[in-house]
Amino acid sequence: MDKNIKFKQLANARVNKAINTIKLIGNLSNKSIYSYTDTQSKQIISALENEIKVIKNKFSNTKNNRDRREFELE
Repeated sequence: MDKNIKFKQLANARVNKAINTIKLIGNLSNKSIYSYTDTQSKQIISALENEIKVIKNKFSNTKNNRDRREFELE
């Protein structure tokens, strides 16, 4: 299979999955269902923004060897 065709197939599936998951994370902002602090919401947003930076660096061929860990609220 052509590498670009495979890339497009995987990119479409993975990006759509990520978008749907981000929408689910957004549902956590409903204060009538959930209770959270401003610090916790900032941690979530920061973690997502940091991963977007990592993706940008990968696509621009910028090397970033930072230690990555799973997200967990403090």
